[in-house]
Amino acid sequence: MKVILQKDVDELGFEGDIIEVKRGYARNYLIPKGLALEATPQNIKAFEQKKKKIEARKLREKEQALKLKEKIESIEISLRRKAGEEDKLYGSVTNIDIAEELEKAGIVIDRKKILLEKPIKSLGEFEVPIKVFPEIIANLKVKVLPEEKEENK
Repeated sequence: MKVILQKDVDELGFEGDIIEVKRGYARNYLIPKGLALEATPQNIKAFEQKKKKIEARKLREKEQALKLKEKIESIEISLRRKAGEEDKLYGSVTNIDIAEELEKAGIVIDRKKILLEKPIKSLGEFEVPIKVFPEIIANLKVKVLPEEKEENK
């Protein structure tokens, strides 16, 4: 079944693409969620009229994403965690921790866009990729430092 994507869908395509998907997927998921429309001749004509507005909006979003990428790459976040022998952390640093630290720095990013393959489990410096736009990935510098020990009174 051919559908016109109304929004960008990971692994499928971008807004405005006409793609072929299985009928059940279109009828049970894409169309009810407002992600796609059936590609009928009327819908295709209506969509052609909207296409210029969509392209202009995408261009603005891409420019904003490039600015956000520069901002992310210009900062460095430091996290303090308890560590044991051989600089192994007792816990781990996850994408949620990184998202919270970015929020403190004034950058709001959905934690799902932080492409951390597996949680950080040791002290050190790491580069964490963040997907700010479909083809734009920013690299954030993250330092995991040992927690400072309190002095006894």
